[in-house]
Amino acid sequence: MARKIFEITGTDAEHFLQGLITNDLSGLDRGLVYTAMLTPQGKYLADFFLLRQGDAILLDVDESLADGLAQRLNMYKLRADVTISESDLRVRRGTGDAPDGALTDPRHPDLGWRLYGAEEGDDGSDFDLVRVAHCIPETGVELTPDTFILEAGFDRINGVDFRKGCYVGQEVTARMRHKTELRKGLTLVAVHGEAPIGTPVTTPEGKAAGTLFTQAGGRAIAYLRFDRAVPGMRAGEARVDPLQVSAEP
Repeated sequence: MARKIFEITGTDAEHFLQGLITNDLSGLDRGLVYTAMLTPQGKYLADFFLLRQGDAILLDVDESLADGLAQRLNMYKLRADVTISESDLRVRRGTGDAPDGALTDPRHPDLGWRLYGAEEGDDGSDFDLVRVAHCIPETGVELTPDTFILEAGFDRINGVDFRKGCYVGQEVTARMRHKTELRKGLTLVAVHGEAPIGTPVTTPEGKAAGTLFTQAGGRAIAYLRFDRAVPGMRAGEARVDPLQVSAEP
């Protein structure tokens, strides 16, 4: 788990972030906020956690996205009184007893806690097993630059607020929400056998149905066209059967 923590300070910091992210910063008064930044076309750029620490807001992001995200934030800040600097803090996480100062992961209770301090790492929990059980996407695996966050289930994992004001990509996200139903997205499947992450999924007739991602405990997260999610699909040598027929758990 390679993460980088940024410290965002300045009199405009909260207003600045509120206009960019998918979630509502009022949640900082209750603990961690899980959120994302999108392109103007509504596609995923980065997902991250935010927390309040004194007069600063800390941003906890996957290390692979950190430099690009910092560059994007600096591009948007213009003349706002906002400073973005790298923090020396590290993050620990676990699903057992939470240590003092730990904060609950807002995506799902089974994902346990996160603690910000001098140490990093986790308590050895099988986080892939937890993520698969609840169809929770991961940075760089299920969450990639072509992702629409509603197809990734951000409304299920407390990653988007539909009542807040505008943010970058909000119009596209709102239009998708008001469709009758999503026609494709992340969903749970049963897997018999193994296939590498990213293996294409096909119907029994060989039609493209989607992509297989994280696998654990005989189940997997897959991105599927729901109209082609039928028993007997294939992903390489593995058999894939739907456990859901929509993005809802």
